[in-house]
Amino acid sequence: MIMSEGATAPTSGPGLDATSLESSASFVKSAGLVVDEISESEVAGHIDLSPEHHTPWGIVHGGVYSTADESAASIGASAAVRTQGKMAVGLTNTTHFLRSLTDGRVEVNAVALYQGRTHQLWRVDINDDSGRLVAHGEVRLQNIAAK
Repeated sequence: MIMSEGATAPTSGPGLDATSLESSASFVKSAGLVVDEISESEVAGHIDLSPEHHTPWGIVHGGVYSTADESAASIGASAAVRTQGKMAVGLTNTTHFLRSLTDGRVEVNAVALYQGRTHQLWRVDINDDSGRLVAHGEVRLQNIAAK
């Protein structure tokens, strides 16, 4: 099941409309992740980086990439368990920062490495417009009953 941004989320199961982060808190929204495609094992999106994402030293803050990792993995993992009345919450997020950037578009691609009954492991790669790896992360999530 792949959905384009703005598509209607499945009506079965609880949780956030995973096609949009508009209902997220301002912290997540300000990181700028735009979700382009969602399935139960992959999430693709992008971020248009700007000075709003900078550290005081003029480069993109690593927290932008960590937030993108956590968000993309959580969306995909929650899509995988949504019909079971569950959602996925992050337990660990390890993000490696490989290149510094000041602006431009980065592609965010999350892929499930393991999807079990109680937990999941996702890999997230963030690449610049030249295809170079900018950041790489792994997010471990727990499947819990949705509220």
